[in-house]
Amino acid sequence: MAASSSLSSLSTLHLQFSSQTSSTKLPASSKPFKGNSLAAHQKITATISEKPHISQPPPPSAAALTAAPSKASKLPIRKIPGDYGLPLIGPWKDRQDYFYNQGRDEFFKSRIQKYQSTVFRTNMPPGPFISFNPNVVVLLDGKSFPTLFDNDKVEKKDLFTGTYMPSVDLTGGYRTLSFLDPAEPSHAKLKKLMFFLLSYRRDHVMPEFHSCYAELFESLEKEIATKGKAGFGPANEQAAFNFLARSFYGADPNDTKLGSDGPKLVTKWVLFHLHPLLVLGLPRPIEDGILHTFPLPPFLIKKDYQRLYDFFYQNSTPVLDQAEKLGLSRDEACHNLLFTTCFNSFGGMKILFPNMLKWVGRAGAKLHSDLALEIRSAIKSNGGNVTMAAIEAMPLMKSVVYESLRIEPPVSSQYAKAKRDFVVESHDAAFQIKEGEMLYGFQPFATKDPKIFDRAEEFVPTRFIGEEGEKLLKHVVWSNGPENGAPTVNNKQCAGKDFVVLAARLLLVELFRRYDSFDIEVAASPLGASVTVTSLKRASF
Repeated sequence: MAASSSLSSLSTLHLQFSSQTSSTKLPASSKPFKGNSLAAHQKITATISEKPHISQPPPPSAAALTAAPSKASKLPIRKIPGDYGLPLIGPWKDRQDYFYNQGRDEFFKSRIQKYQSTVFRTNMPPGPFISFNPNVVVLLDGKSFPTLFDNDKVEKKDLFTGTYMPSVDLTGGYRTLSFLDPAEPSHAKLKKLMFFLLSYRRDHVMPEFHSCYAELFESLEKEIATKGKAGFGPANEQAAFNFLARSFYGADPNDTKLGSDGPKLVTKWVLFHLHPLLVLGLPRPIEDGILHTFPLPPFLIKKDYQRLYDFFYQNSTPVLDQAEKLGLSRDEACHNLLFTTCFNSFGGMKILFPNMLKWVGRAGAKLHSDLALEIRSAIKSNGGNVTMAAIEAMPLMKSVVYESLRIEPPVSSQYAKAKRDFVVESHDAAFQIKEGEMLYGFQPFATKDPKIFDRAEEFVPTRFIGEEGEKLLKHVVWSNGPENGAPTVNNKQCAGKDFVVLAARLLLVELFRRYDSFDIEVAASPLGASVTVTSLKRASF
């Protein structure tokens, strides 16, 4: 999703939520926190250039890929602690700890404490019989984590979901863009197509967001009036799907055979990809003995997937025409458009929006008042309209979005495989990585690194305001790369990085132009937070 400048320059709105989609057919710091004052802010931007990022610098030479690091580490070389245990038994025991005995966060915290290191060896779920090589080297600090983005050192082929790859029968027989490494020929073609998708109807993004989320808030108000509370999740999912369909494909799903079924079908389809990684609250023998151990057969979802495919194929003619110009078949392109829109973009909004609402809601009335004043003043100064210029005049709102992406990234896990031997550094030591080893990073630990962020575990709304705040953006890496970086056909940074940021900003704008404050209840869910809105206080100024 996108971010800042003028609406006419929204041409590199990039879609996809974490990695991307692509294809190939197959049969703790002690220093005091220095707050940022609004009065002294400088602009924070997530820029959108006039043209998509499709430049193609020459790939690194083979020599460059095999060369030793240019500078020897000044930190002591330490053997990577940890082990993988016995075959089958070790991965199974680690899976029980990860999902049930300890839980995800404690799984990592306990091992950091045990090994006195943020870099160590362990097994990552699901393990057998879905993944037969769950062995990884874990990177859990903000210094080592960026290694996962270094194309000179690592590759990303078939690693989007981790140590296993879902069946290509779930995506029409194609490996979609998210599963391709930049070195693969189809990667550049498909990423160019996503840049085109995000640019050719860019003028519809902001109007359609306003329309869809105005409908959402009206429905929440009605439900609160009759029931005393309203679930944000289902309403958000319907609004998000409608917004993506209307803005990028010019089609209202409710006027087609798909109707309002889109979110339900997408959720079922995504479950077939991700069930090995989810805790759904089912009885443990069923959940762990079946869903974490064996892949669900794709034929069970085939009819539902076909309905989604038909909708996208019938409403994406200009994009499919462009795909053919890029040397892609219409069929391959359509399966990628579906994956990008439904898995990456819709999935991202499904997770990020409730999470952000949770943090802003918990922050309380003072932040709500400050956001309402800033947002309404900026809109008023721009002729009463929500424009990119108006959004640029909302430094607090922009900082809140970045802080939401930092404290709870919508995609928490990143994987990569070492192309060659190299040394990775944490804050305290250096470690030798061998060619072929799998690397894993749990992003919330890296983006809450106390040696980088003051009050790292706290939601600090003003964190990214001002010159010092802007310097911290390089450590916000939810998009498979730094926030001050840019997606290109040669990297795996989310093509929709700027689109995500813009969409999150627009949600806050729509919320606080209408309401002074709101109250919520929060519960856990398999993906993100489950948010229930208990009150919406209408704008009083």
